[in-house]
Amino acid sequence: MSGMCCSQAAFGAFAGEFGVDAELAAKVSAGLGGGVGRMRETCGAVTGVTLALGMKYGPDKAATYPHVQAVCEKFKAACGSIVCRELLAGPDPHATAGGAPETRTAEYYKKRPCVELVKLAVKLCEEEMANG
Repeated sequence: MSGMCCSQAAFGAFAGEFGVDAELAAKVSAGLGGGVGRMRETCGAVTGVTLALGMKYGPDKAATYPHVQAVCEKFKAACGSIVCRELLAGPDPHATAGGAPETRTAEYYKKRPCVELVKLAVKLCEEEMANG
């Protein structure tokens, strides 16, 4: 709720753990918000924690992918999808989003589930890191 996008908030929750300062974390994850560049594809909360999982388990892809898949499966089980437009608009295949960003007001946050999705993605990632 400080103006960061979902991927910045999710990755930023782990940045210090990996010695990444907040500004660099925000830069690295900036393009992933809004479902990657506000194209409403993969949820930014999911892509943000995917960066954190890569920091923990990478650069070995074979070691990283199972952790990413586990978090994505749990997120999808809880929310029904990992696709931004589906999380924002439901499973309407014709739903479009993007356009100009809305002003971040209390009303905006009431209609967007993003804060809760970030909390969930971070929690699932923390659990995966603790157990993996």
